[in-house]
Order: sequence, then structure tokens, then C-alpha cells
Amino acid sequence: MIALRSPVGRALIAATVLASAVGFIDAYMINVAVPAIGEDLGAGVSELQWVLTGYLVTVASLLLLSGALADHFGRRRVLATGLLVMLAASLACAAAPDVGTLIAARVVQGAGGALVVPSSLALLNGTLRGPDRARGIGIWAGISTLGTTLGPYGGGWLVDHASWRYVFLLNVPLILAALVLLRSVPDVDTARRPLSVDVAGALLAVVGLGGVIYALTAGADKGWASGPVLASAVLGVACLAALVPVERRLSRPMLRPELFRSRPFDAINAATVLFYGALGAVSYLVILQCQLQLGYSATEAGAALIPESAVFLLVSPFVGGLVARVGTRWPMAGGILIVAAGFAWLSGASPGEPYVRSILPGALLFGLGLGLAVAPLTAGVLAAVDDSDLGEASAVNDAASRVGGVVLVALVPLLLGARGATDLTQPLADNYQFAMLVLAGVTAAAAVITAVFVPSRRIAPAPMAPNPRLQACTV
Repeated sequence: MIALRSPVGRALIAATVLASAVGFIDAYMINVAVPAIGEDLGAGVSELQWVLTGYLVTVASLLLLSGALADHFGRRRVLATGLLVMLAASLACAAAPDVGTLIAARVVQGAGGALVVPSSLALLNGTLRGPDRARGIGIWAGISTLGTTLGPYGGGWLVDHASWRYVFLLNVPLILAALVLLRSVPDVDTARRPLSVDVAGALLAVVGLGGVIYALTAGADKGWASGPVLASAVLGVACLAALVPVERRLSRPMLRPELFRSRPFDAINAATVLFYGALGAVSYLVILQCQLQLGYSATEAGAALIPESAVFLLVSPFVGGLVARVGTRWPMAGGILIVAAGFAWLSGASPGEPYVRSILPGALLFGLGLGLAVAPLTAGVLAAVDDSDLGEASAVNDAASRVGGVVLVALVPLLLGARGATDLTQPLADNYQFAMLVLAGVTAAAAVITAVFVPSRRIAPAPMAPNPRLQACTV
């Protein structure tokens, strides 16, 4: 095992931070590039939605399966393979001549991201010696969250001063640096699990989630009664409904149903789907509103929510002590409610309003609520299962956050009433406030679930929980 302060320990931290940055860029930084992509490639609303959700669908669907690959082949090897896949896909995204090619490259990029997801933080946790793990994860979380704070600003600057294509090329030096650093990291997970790949579960998850997302995305544009929309919705729902019965019959399933016998575990995952899903959709909506309605440049739009991450960085390190004193329920529920209040404030952002009145207060509430909620949520989901199930419980909760994100981002055109629109400018003018208030209500529902069903256990979580935006890249 490796000491944190050794040269190898520093290389390990740097490699996993870079892997996190790659996942964040691919999942969220392209939000600031969406208007430019639409204008340059002549893409409609539905196609632009798939540019966003193509990556998210494949990561969410393949996440648990890729964990089995990491356990068998080794975390470092699978992480390096995932980074290479993401490198090739990023180059394809940057060179895409049309939106169809871009969507296909994004799907491949998501497959690479699914390999990076379960192996990056697992490599950090499994390589550092025991006494250094908590501190190492805290350092990783702090540096990675700083990257999520400044990343959208950098992406917006590239869109304004170069091209949206450079947002995808930003990954290239990061991936190459991570691969070089990984060569210094030993492969210490020599006790590999037998390979047990749940192909049936993976196919049902991919087809089911993909079918539902296609129906939600295309239905807002083509109409809910159209043949392809109905067929994809029926197929998607049928596959998702079949997932649990199929998994029960397997000796080593991708998704073990026994985990869901814990009511607190079920409640926290239900709250995660709603809460994290709303976070993803709101981040997308606010950036669109800033660019298409408030007249912000891509750089300014990328910087609009920096105060949220700054407040999160300030608050999060102190929440562990609060959870140890009062338990998980009320910090989590209260934090989620504060986030809902932030969303309600941001719903009032309209043309002509100064930033300090329309965006800043909502962003500060957003960050304060996140800082209060994320650490108890992370600690609570792990406390709801036996110690032998901690890895799988973490993976399930991470998958829940991704499923929530991809579903609610796919619902954005529906909430905006964008049927038949060539872009989102007019739908935002008509329904931005309504969509934001709906998402605030979804967030408040997550707080209610927490307050009613989550027990108030006193737990000492990790020194610092990562910003939820890092759910794009790590378990």
C-alpha cells in the first residue's frame, strides 16, 4: 500500500483528479457550448438534447457492469482503458462534421466514462494505506471541486474566443497527463474477483433507459402519439420492468435486489434521483437562460454559478462534525430545502435584472444547501447497509444520481413547452420560470422523503464530500 506523502501517492492523487476533470468536462462543461453547437451544426432541440444525454445514458446504464470489469481486470487497467476510449471519442466529437456524428461520438464517450467511473476513486481508496485514505479522499474532493468551480468558465472562454470544438479538445492534455501518471502507480489489487458479467442486466438497462429517454426527448418535439415515440416508450418501460425479475434469477447480478430490503436505503436513493436530477436540469437551464435571454456571453454564463461552488467549498468541510452531533436526517433535509429555495429564487432571473439581484442570491443558497446536504446523504446511504455491501451500495447510489440527471435533463424541453421549436430561445422566454419552479418542487419532494423516511443516525462522514457535479466521473 502507498503512503499519501510519497511520490507515488502524489502521482495517484494527480491521476485521479485528472480523471475526475475529464468526466466533469464530458458531462457538464458542454452545457455552455450548446447554443454554439446548435448554430454551427444546424441542430434542433431534440438533437441537442441527445448531444447532452447520449453521454449520460451510457454512463448510467453501464456503470454497475463496468464495476465488475474493474474488480476482475484491475482498477488501474480499466481506468487507463476508459481514458483511452474517452480520448478517441473526444477527438471524434471535436471533428464531428454533423450532429449525428457528434451524438454517436458522445455515446462512445459515455462508454469510456463508464469504465472511468468505478475505477478512479476505487483506485485511490484501494492503493493508499489505511491511515491515509480519508485524508487522500478529502484532498481529491477539494481539488476536484475547485476544478468544477472554474471549469465552466474556461469552457465558456473557449466557446467565445475559439470554438465549441475546443471544449472537447480540452480533455486531450488531461487524459495524456493522467495516463503518464498512472504508469507510476502500482497495481495493488492483486486479489481479483472472478469475472461475472451480467450481459442481460446491462442490455435491459441500456435499452430501457435509452428507450425512455428517447421518448421523453422526441415526444416534446414530434408529439407523444407518434409511432416511434410510443414504441420506444413501451420498449423502454418493459425493459426496465423486467430488470428486477431477471436480476433475481442470476447468481451474480449487476443489481442485487437484496440491497433494497432496507427502507432507509430505498428512501435515500429515491431522494437522490429527485435531488441530483434537479441539480443537473437546473444547472443546464440557468446557463441557457443566461446565454439566450439575459445576454450573457458563454464565458459569463459559465461563471454565473461559481459562487455556488465557492460556498460549497467553504461549508462542506464543517458538516462532518454537525452530522456526528445531530445525525443525518435534518442536515440533509434542511440542506435540500435550502437548495429548493435557491432554485425558486433563480426562477426569477429575467432580462434587465442585474446579476447581483437575479442570480447571485440564488447561487449562494444553492451552494449553502449543497454543502449541508451532500455529506449526510453520502454517509447515510452507506450507513443503511452492512459493511460487506458498502462498495455496491455506493455504486447503486451513484447510478441513482445519474439516472435522475439524465431523466430530468431529458425533460427540459417538455417543461419549457418546446414542441416544434427550432431552438429554446422563445420557450425559455415563455416558460423558464415555470420549469424552474417545477424543479424546485421536485427538490422539495426529495426533502420530504428524507424527513419522513431517513433515520437520524450520528455518523462521521469523510473529511469532505465531493460536489454532486463530480458524480459525472466517480463513485
